[in-house]
Amino acid sequence: MVLAIGFYLKRRAESGEGFFLAGRQMTAWVAGLSFLAANLGSLELMGWAAAAYQYGILAAHWYWIGAIPAMLFLGLVMMPFYYISRTHSVPGYLKLRYGEGTRALSAVSFAFMTVLMSGVNMYSMALVLKVVLGWDIHFSIWISSLTVAVYVGLGGLLSAIFNEVLQFVLIWLGAALVPVLGLIEAGGWSGAVAKIAQATGSHSYTHLWSTLGSFGDNPMGINWFGIVFGIGFVVSFGYWTTDFLVVQRVLAAKDLRAAKMAPVIGAAFKMLVPFIVILPGLLALAVLPEHLVGETRALATGQSSYNEVLPLMLARYCGPGLLGLGITALIAGFMSGMAGNVSAFATVWSYDIYRALIRPGAEDRHYVAVGRWSTILGVLISIGTAYLVMQFASIMDYVQALFSFFVAPLFGTVLLGMLWRRATGPGGFWGLLAGTASSIGMWAWVKLQPSALAIIALSPRAQPMAEDMYRGIWSWVICVGVTVAVSLATRPRAEAELAGLVYGLTPIPAETDVPLHRRPIFWAAVVAAVFVVLNLLFW
Repeated sequence: MVLAIGFYLKRRAESGEGFFLAGRQMTAWVAGLSFLAANLGSLELMGWAAAAYQYGILAAHWYWIGAIPAMLFLGLVMMPFYYISRTHSVPGYLKLRYGEGTRALSAVSFAFMTVLMSGVNMYSMALVLKVVLGWDIHFSIWISSLTVAVYVGLGGLLSAIFNEVLQFVLIWLGAALVPVLGLIEAGGWSGAVAKIAQATGSHSYTHLWSTLGSFGDNPMGINWFGIVFGIGFVVSFGYWTTDFLVVQRVLAAKDLRAAKMAPVIGAAFKMLVPFIVILPGLLALAVLPEHLVGETRALATGQSSYNEVLPLMLARYCGPGLLGLGITALIAGFMSGMAGNVSAFATVWSYDIYRALIRPGAEDRHYVAVGRWSTILGVLISIGTAYLVMQFASIMDYVQALFSFFVAPLFGTVLLGMLWRRATGPGGFWGLLAGTASSIGMWAWVKLQPSALAIIALSPRAQPMAEDMYRGIWSWVICVGVTVAVSLATRPRAEAELAGLVYGLTPIPAETDVPLHRRPIFWAAVVAAVFVVLNLLFW
């Protein structure tokens, strides 16, 4: 079905605008659901179920405080700059704001990150087919990845978006089975809470905030500062507002109002996703007869792993027919996540690396051809990174490490560029380089000298994901500090050159003639109110 969609949409993806930005024709609902679906791959389904098993309900922070404020900020504050500047990508905006050097650095680091992330989705899918169906993991990796390569290569972003919306529906149809049947077996939420406390010997696995007063009171070894400023600000704002994988979907919106509404619509659905992602991992603590924490051996690799929790829960509750629906949901999630990474890689490679640095001034048709070939290249590199992911006990620890390397410092660069007119080109380049290099350096330091964890994460009790949050905070602070220092020491650009790029120098269309109930800010307030209520309910 997805291959057929790719062939059908090929004729509408012959121009650069059509292939890389879907012709900028998407409604707010299509762009919003695609925006969310690109972040709802098998990585999300399997990885966060594993993280919930490992860390408890604290994993839900990555869906609520780690997503909703940032998504609303993207829609209301940052989207006008991206859309008005008519850029093809986030590195494209950085070129307009800071210059070619900053664009090249961000493009190369982003391309590197996308293929690493794409490999995670590929490995996740192969793991499901191995655990549940008994397929050879190498066969699974190749057959599933080549399918994505064909339909993204044919239809570009348009094909990816239409398939992501289709796959969003399939994911919900299949993945909702596990939490519903799990809650029935556990005796409802109250029964699940009691069984989890009995199985783990602690009540901390089912509380969002009340255990964050100190590092030792929760399974993650983190405190409220790391959650609020690590995931709630630096990492989440960095991902949702500067990661081109998700921003690309919103740039495809048909007008500025649709571009602002799409992240708000995505945020509303995002608050529901923990029901199908976090809850299965929590329920596994309550209902699986043999508790897997610290003991499970991955069937695919023979190594210790939490990643098989969701496939085991699927196999527990679903007979052959329902299991097929569940597997379909995970395949849809895999394709959605991988297609997002591959289409983003093709755009950044074609426009921000190949056209900018290798062959400027060619015909539009040539760049579309390069985009199609780079899709194949991205898939092949991703296959290699899929084998790298096998070395990690939890795929979400791997992913959060990547975010702290590339996303956290990039957010500092983009934020200063949009909000501070004094930021200069050299400041943006050296700040981004310092932030990225320092984050990778801190990660290597802890690997070589484990005692360094107490310095970087402020506690020797910190688990890998807590370390990632604090490393993200430090890299953001270093990036901002270096950018400010270098900018103050170098000559700024004339304000006339920054029109459309910096807050206060950009005329943003007013919405005075639009009824209140149709304005993005009204629906953003509604989503924010529901977000506060959810956090209080699970305090």
